[in-house]
Amino acid sequence: MNKSDIPFLSATELSALIEKREVSSVEAVEAYLERIGQVDGKLNSYITVCSDEALQAARQADESIARGEHRGAMHGVPTAVKDQFYTKGIRTTAGSTILWDFVPDEDATVIANLKEAGAVILGKLNLSEFALGESFHHPGGTPHNPWDLTRNPGISSSGSAAATGAFLCATSLGEDTGGSTRIPAAWSGLVGLRPSWGRVSRHGVLPACWSMDTVGPISRTVEDCAITFRAIAGYDPKDPYTWDMPVPDYRAALDGNIQGLRVGVVSEKVGGPDVDPQVRDAVVAAFGVLGELGASVREVSLPLIDKAGAFSKALTDMEGASVHYKGLKERPNDYDHNTRVRLLTAILTPAQHYYKAQKLRAMLRQQILDLLEEVDVLVLPTSPTPAPKIPDGPGISSREEADGKIFGVRNFTGPFNLANLPALAMPCGFTSDNLPISLQIAGRPFEEGTVMRVGHAYERATDWHTRRPPI
Repeated sequence: MNKSDIPFLSATELSALIEKREVSSVEAVEAYLERIGQVDGKLNSYITVCSDEALQAARQADESIARGEHRGAMHGVPTAVKDQFYTKGIRTTAGSTILWDFVPDEDATVIANLKEAGAVILGKLNLSEFALGESFHHPGGTPHNPWDLTRNPGISSSGSAAATGAFLCATSLGEDTGGSTRIPAAWSGLVGLRPSWGRVSRHGVLPACWSMDTVGPISRTVEDCAITFRAIAGYDPKDPYTWDMPVPDYRAALDGNIQGLRVGVVSEKVGGPDVDPQVRDAVVAAFGVLGELGASVREVSLPLIDKAGAFSKALTDMEGASVHYKGLKERPNDYDHNTRVRLLTAILTPAQHYYKAQKLRAMLRQQILDLLEEVDVLVLPTSPTPAPKIPDGPGISSREEADGKIFGVRNFTGPFNLANLPALAMPCGFTSDNLPISLQIAGRPFEEGTVMRVGHAYERATDWHTRRPPI
């Protein structure tokens, strides 16, 4: 195989070739490093590229595979991770000048798990500051969308989406608090999974919002997502909020069979005025494909969904403000303008608002769980619009702009981080401007396998995931 073709393989395709020793892990790493050097100057997806460390890990992977010690689907696969996770001996910045020179002395559990699975860490990926939402100033450079360099690749796992979408890594890790794996996946034509809360350890993950933070994969296919997720999921004694339960073989569940599975279409988020007509048409067509594949598809109602963005934002910002209270007192001007404004606003928000948001959260979660007694999964758009333009300045100029930026997409992703349920974003079409459109599939607690099985069946019946961005 020509080395320049290697980055365009899926992670699962590359994994099979590495296992059979038809491609070496070293060759794969070299191919990705070469493409990063050629392309990433346009995208700013990486903050730190770990060339020497990656090549050393790749050599070790090749040697162990040659000895017959293959560790599984991620062994030797070049992977990149959001710069929110501790990496021993490699700086972890959280996309902020405040931590620009911080070098941890241990790996986050998800990084340790990737290494144990044999994955090769290519580098650390760009993000919104402290994973808190749309930043204006990025010390690692403003991330760009590979489908249109004038547009946002997603918040807050911006680099994870840009790098994976532009074939600068085989698969990646992001982190999702209010939508930060799903929104980047949606805007960049990728598959992004938010796992159930407690399915993946957060030890060594710089926090944004304790009650909603989760680590999940951003990949090019559902199968790639499944193998990445299996490598990081599981109980961790260092994180008392992880669940001590077996991790299934998610990839084995991707059999393409969804015959008789009950699919609930969230009616409030399909035809509303906030949904772009091209998005509406694409997701409605996706619902039809699921029906053709044998699923039972019907509309359901989730009355509180239009308030989900407000609930999610209130809790995220107020919990984030508690994390950064000391930093805001001592170094307020070192925070990005947008981060500083939202956190200071949260600090000044009365405690009763936080309490009310938690009560409303519980009501919304119960509505969702009740629906999931009637159906097996819920489906709706991931984002009401395609990727927006990168803003040319900080701040917000009108109430309408504030509503759109603060609550718009979060009304679609927010229900499932509020309910701590698994949700998958995946491509289901493109606009007339060749921008990705995304379908969201959500399920019951710890039923990531079901969610991915539905996504994989849809993916096999369509070709949206095979399109390449013009970069």
